[in-house]
Formats: sequence, C-alpha cells, structure tokens
Amino acid sequence: MPFIPHTEEDVVEMLASIGAGSIEELFDEIPSDLKTGALTHVPPGMGEMEISRLMHERAQKDGFYLNFIGAGAYEHHIPAAVWQITTRGEFYSSYTPYQAEASQGTLQLLYEYQTMMASLIGMDVSNASLYDGATALAEAALMAVRQHKTSRRILVPRTVHPVYRKVLRAIVSNQDIEVVEIPFCPESGQVLPEHLEQFGKEEFAALVVPQPNFFGILEQVDAITDWAHDKHSLVIAVVNPMALAMLTPPGEWGTQGADIAVGEGQPLGIPLSSGGPYFGFMTCKHELVRQMPGRIIGRTVDLDNKPGFVLTLQAREQHIRRSKATSNICTNQGLMVTAATIYMSLLGPEGLRRVAAQSHANMLQLVELLEKLPGVKRTYSGPSFHEVALTLPGPVSDILQALKEQHILGGLNLQEHYPELNNTLMVCATETKTADDLNKYSKILGQILKKYQ
Repeated sequence: MPFIPHTEEDVVEMLASIGAGSIEELFDEIPSDLKTGALTHVPPGMGEMEISRLMHERAQKDGFYLNFIGAGAYEHHIPAAVWQITTRGEFYSSYTPYQAEASQGTLQLLYEYQTMMASLIGMDVSNASLYDGATALAEAALMAVRQHKTSRRILVPRTVHPVYRKVLRAIVSNQDIEVVEIPFCPESGQVLPEHLEQFGKEEFAALVVPQPNFFGILEQVDAITDWAHDKHSLVIAVVNPMALAMLTPPGEWGTQGADIAVGEGQPLGIPLSSGGPYFGFMTCKHELVRQMPGRIIGRTVDLDNKPGFVLTLQAREQHIRRSKATSNICTNQGLMVTAATIYMSLLGPEGLRRVAAQSHANMLQLVELLEKLPGVKRTYSGPSFHEVALTLPGPVSDILQALKEQHILGGLNLQEHYPELNNTLMVCATETKTADDLNKYSKILGQILKKYQ
C-alpha cells in the first residue's frame, strides 16, 4: 500500500470502536519471544520523493535509466496519494455520469477539475477533457472554423509539436480545412512577428501559438496574439500546463487574450507509462462555449436549495441531438483527469510554481554544464522553460546510443522531425533531477564527445 490515508485521530477512533487500546493490542496473541523487538538497523525516515528515488536506484539492474527526454511527455514526481486515491473503486470503476443523482462524486471532481484548469490557464470555461493534446488541437481548429464562418485556413508555426501537426492534418484534411505552416527564426527558435506578415494578406480562421514551443523556447505571445486579432482571427494557444505556474496564462496574452487554449495534461500527475494513456485539456472564452466539444459540468441547486452537480451542454455528441454534434468526441480520459485533479489539489498554486521553478533552474544548470564541453552550444538564443536544443560536434544518433549504454536517455534527436537540424539534440530537466544527475550526464557526455574533437 503506497499511501496510508489515516490520520492519528482516525486510528484512535477505529481502535476505540473495536475496544482496543492500541495497535499492539491487536497482535497480543503473538508470543513475546517471537516478536523482533525494536528495529535498530532501520535508517532514519526519508521523504516520499527520496525513498521513491532510493528504490529506483536499487532497481537499476532491472533497467533503470536517467531520463533527459521531454518532447511532450515529462517525468515529474507524483505523490503516492495521487494514484492511491485515483484507483479507489469510487473513481477507478465509475463510468460516464449520465445519472446525476447517482454520480455526484464524479461530477463534483470534474467540476473542480474544470475550475482549476480555467484558473490555471486564465480562461472562462473548461471542458472535462479530450483524448490527448494533439487531438485537442485538432478540435480547437474545428471550433475556430465554425466560429469564424468565412475562412477555413489555420496558420500553424513549425515550432508546434510535429506530432500535433500530423494529427491536426489527419483530422481536418478531409473537411476542406487548409493548414498553412509558418517558418521560425533559425537563430532564436521563435516565430517572429515579421514572419507573419506574408500570411496576413488572406483571411484565416485562427493562428496557433505554442508556449513553450516544441524546442522549449518561449514565443513572443503578446505580439503574435495581437497580430492575429488585428486580422479578425482567433488565437489557439497550445501550452504546457506546468509552465503556466510561472508564465503569463493564455487568457492574458496581448490586449484580449487567446480565444482557445489546449494542451496535454500529462505533466499533472500522469506517469510515463509506455506512451499513455494521457489526456487533452481544452479551455476557451465564454462566447465560444457552444462550439466546445465534450462535456461541461455545471453546479446548480435542487428544489430544496441544496447544491448539486450536473452534465451540461453534452447532448450534442452522444444523445438526442447527434445531428448538431460539434465533434465525434463521445468520451474522455476521465481517470487521468481524476489523477490530475488530485495532483493539483495536493500541490496547490504554490506547489505547482515550485515544481516549475525547480525544473527551470535545473535546465539552466544543465545547459551551463553542457556548454562547457568542447563543441556543444545552444542551438537557439530564445528563452527556455525546461527544455533546450543543443548543437553537438557529432551525430546525435550515435551519441544517444553511447549514452544509453551508460543507462542515460540523453534526449531527442531533432533531425528525426526537422531534417535541417543536423547534430541537434533536445534535452529536458524537471524537478526530479539532482545536481548529481546533472553532473553525471555532463561527465559521461564529455567522455563520449572526446572522439569528435
């Protein structure tokens, strides 16, 4: 049992109810000569994160790797309480809350989730999740086209996650929607305002703005957002929710804020588990709520003026108004959302900020160490959150293989997605990395790079 939820008061109350004076009395039938006595060789207590790390280190012979890969899926510490509560039967085995009177717990949790996400992202409304971040972007594009009415063009920077762009095209290509890609600055790794001018001559429904972008670089979101709104187009933000604990939320970008904000919720308490499942979040301004797919949970009162929770605006996808559906979304990643809600509840705003700040600090320290190695330099000059692209003096694929042989997952080979980025490695550091981890990575990478000097 990874997490014991009982307080000392709970224990006292339970013992009193069964007539036992202490926990030891529960085992009084065991002869004293069979008891071990005090555990004199047990080391001092450790924090949850420390003991989890210790056990992982002892399991290295089973294939433990020091992970510096990010690229949309991030290794964060997840308190044991998150999944201990998430996998309780009330949550783990529950299904779609069609019957509100029998689903108040699930509905309340989803309502709390929506409230937290809307607050974190600075938007008016949140739905109760989508499949993943990539499909959330595609759904946002469909929303924008429906709302705009006169244009079926979506502008998407090449700094948006390449998988997201592939999924976007796959979903909208057969709906007569054109996806137009915007180049980025090879020096800063950002989309510069001057890059947009060539695309403003024709009408477009929306501009997608990543923050941070795929390279980990922070985009000039205020200028880009205002530019799109000046063209009477919507702005779709694609954001890392953990980064928003430190960065300006999409709802406050520019003079009007983004219109829709989506992304991948995996950083919020979802483990790296062989590719999923994850969940997509979606928020928007109030005037777009009728275009938003999926479920929205509302809080109301009954005839006795008692508060209650209900499904609202969800008939479009799966009940009597299918002909007016805005999407084919008919379910969501409810269990992942449960974990994310518990994670955010446990950490709170200050906890999220501290995780984000430590991740950023670790990235800065890692870059400082790696740039001291001969032939290693930052690829882009733009500011970063917790990922950075580095240009290496040799082929990244060979270097990553050599690192893997030393039980280090060294990062992502960007040439696989951007052919022009030869010898370019993207690394990520979260709050889970210690100074020893960063020094170990730097030391071993330096040894590997000697052959390219």
